[in-house]
Amino acid sequence: MRASLTSQLSLHGVTKRYDDRTVLEQVSLSLAPGEKAGVVGDNGAGKSTLLRLLAGAERPDSGEVTVVAPGGVGYLPQHLALPPGATVQDAVDLALGELRSMEALLRQMEGALADLPPGPALDTALASYAALRARYEAREGYGADVRVDVALSDLGLPGLDRSRPLDTLSGGERSRLALAATLASQPELLLLDEPTNDLDDRAVARLEERLRRHPGTVVAVTHDRVFLERLTSTVLEVEEGRVTRHGHGYAGYLTAKAAERRRRQLRHDEWREELARSRRLAETGAARLEAIPRRMEKAIFGAAAFRARGRSHGAMGRIRNAKERMERLTASPVAPPPDPLSFRAALVTAAGAEAGSRPAAELSEVAVGSRLRVPELRLDTGGRMLVTGPNGAGKSTLLRVLAGELTPDSGTVLTPGRVGHLRQEETPWPRSATVLEAFADGRPGDRDEHADRLLSLGLFEPSSLRLRVGELSYGQRRRIELARLVVEPFDLLLLDEPTNHLSPALVEELETALADYAGAVVLVTHDRRMRERFTGTRLELDGGEVCSLRRPTTCR
Repeated sequence: MRASLTSQLSLHGVTKRYDDRTVLEQVSLSLAPGEKAGVVGDNGAGKSTLLRLLAGAERPDSGEVTVVAPGGVGYLPQHLALPPGATVQDAVDLALGELRSMEALLRQMEGALADLPPGPALDTALASYAALRARYEAREGYGADVRVDVALSDLGLPGLDRSRPLDTLSGGERSRLALAATLASQPELLLLDEPTNDLDDRAVARLEERLRRHPGTVVAVTHDRVFLERLTSTVLEVEEGRVTRHGHGYAGYLTAKAAERRRRQLRHDEWREELARSRRLAETGAARLEAIPRRMEKAIFGAAAFRARGRSHGAMGRIRNAKERMERLTASPVAPPPDPLSFRAALVTAAGAEAGSRPAAELSEVAVGSRLRVPELRLDTGGRMLVTGPNGAGKSTLLRVLAGELTPDSGTVLTPGRVGHLRQEETPWPRSATVLEAFADGRPGDRDEHADRLLSLGLFEPSSLRLRVGELSYGQRRRIELARLVVEPFDLLLLDEPTNHLSPALVEELETALADYAGAVVLVTHDRRMRERFTGTRLELDGGEVCSLRRPTTCR
């Protein structure tokens, strides 16, 4: 597939609302052919909405969206929208929708051509058929299904049965299936929503290589910091209904954000200083004015009285001017840069110093069918363990065993302290429940106490507490899980893909909080930057078996 020089996408004055909530407001932007753009922002800011507008899956309430891509558009949503009972083949056909439509039209035209006699009508029909076939061949449509199988193999799903029901696949397997089929369609414009989620290192490396070679335009919503650094030339930040374009890739975005924050902080500091100066002038002038009558009593007549009255009028004028400046400054405050939503909770252990030298977790001869076999495993109090391995290796199974949610077929599991578990799967809260109700579910205390506690974490703004769970993005629902985890003390934290769908800034906050945490941590993550920074024990699983166990060493 060759990128067309005419391909482009642009938004002009686009506004998108859901009920009474404005997600995007008067957004204007454009991308040139061949650009590789990453879309970043806090969860729920409107990143996926922006992608759906570009894909034509939704329409704006006002404004214009223009996408010119003769080579086709490939859209990877976060979740497959298929009915119950759908199969792998249905998912492939959905992703190859443009090619499938072209195939159907080619067959229809072939049938019509056979019925046309020689003449102008046949010539016109043949020209239309040739043009459509050229477009189909330019996208290598005849090899699309073979490319799906190759992509599935690259992403760790070789030989996937096309008749297999989708509901028998894990969430990660469904995501990889959708990604493979989208890439296999070889469109000119790729719109990808969190493409690296649920991919192992090998699959991410293949994806990055494939996207770097892509001759067309790529727009990817992602929280993967390494992916942003390696792939993007442009970063689109979605914030407070606006979309801001930053050049020079992810590094340029970080530089621009830091500079913007310094400028806004400087303007706010100058405003505060001017307000304080005006207040001091008003207070000093009032004190001086109060002293003038005492001096006038001693000099009722003559030059002294004249000077005193002059000072009185001058002081009153300065006080009036200072108060007017205070009123103007107060009426037009310069806000400080917004504090990013942050993970500020102080993680502490339930047992504290009394834990002594007992292990935070200990397993002996544990077996869970064919999914997991752990002959021996110990994690000391305050220890750190990173569990790695390909998808299906048994990582989540191990965490469920440690959490007491899955009883092994044999062996013993010892976790003497309190255990907190952040699961990869979502908690099925009622869609009508609010953020605050989901956070408070099963916890003691009244509504105000829960609201104060949740807001103190910095994960939600006050206006978000009334939002319904059904209105939230996956990332926002993930924040509820994080909030519930950090408000209680635990001796052992089990974190299964904790960075999924979290903004890069929040991931940095999470890493800082965990670094200061006094308890033990067992971590499963595909976040490459988090793994690079990890310094504890590394446990590798494959096929449910322990392949290696490497403990940190101290060089003297």
